[in-house]
Amino acid sequence: MKPSDFSCIASEYEKTSLVQNSASDALFELLAIGETEYVMDLGCGTGHITKTIREITGGKIVGIDSADGMIREAHQNYGHLGIDFEVRPAHHLEYFEQFDVVFCNSTFQWFKPPEPALRSCYQALRKNGRIGIQAPARNVYSPNFIEAVGKVSADTSTKETFEQFESPWFFCETPEEYASLFTEAGFEIVSSKIEKITTTYTPEEVFGIFDSGAAAGYLNQSYYKLPLTQEYIDNFRSIVRSSFIEQANEDGKVELTFFRIYLIAKKS
Repeated sequence: MKPSDFSCIASEYEKTSLVQNSASDALFELLAIGETEYVMDLGCGTGHITKTIREITGGKIVGIDSADGMIREAHQNYGHLGIDFEVRPAHHLEYFEQFDVVFCNSTFQWFKPPEPALRSCYQALRKNGRIGIQAPARNVYSPNFIEAVGKVSADTSTKETFEQFESPWFFCETPEEYASLFTEAGFEIVSSKIEKITTTYTPEEVFGIFDSGAAAGYLNQSYYKLPLTQEYIDNFRSIVRSSFIEQANEDGKVELTFFRIYLIAKKS
């Protein structure tokens, strides 16, 4: 098992991104995309949610992701639907007043720092265009994941290397903190709320969910100050998997909790 990033996990992402998919439903409802609106799917991954956007609108759709492996999968699977997929960083979108909606699902936590990405999104939107984000929130974004990684930080086989990990994510603790980021970028806030969402999965499903997102940070060479060894990667994964097994209830299921920010803002 090599160090992980989103290009490495692209081929399996659509199967394992269970939480990201279900969390997007509420974002669709909040944004209420119109049938002719132009939409940017920012952080589109393999395009499986971009496909749903195509089912809603006949307008122009562009899927953006910084991982070339994700965009290759998206092109292969959904390029025939009249969707443009492009490799671009969020802080340098190079679009000017071309979209009615920026749809950003399970991606905003990676925009560290967020201000350049927000300025780029503001520029890409037309007047009265809107942006909607759904993303993990708070430093304890998932108590289950935090507990598992805590065991990694304490285990003698992984502790020394994990001390060299630098988190690639940023989280705010309150909806007001998120709102202020958008206000400072020129947006008018429509709604901002943090919800606690708990769903039930088997330990192996939870491990797959961890692999579909968090592992691209925790096991990414880019976020360590020293080279990762195969032994560390194997031990990390084993400890996390064991923790999820330990977290299972008497029915063999894990109650997986996430705190999520849902925010809608308008370019006025």
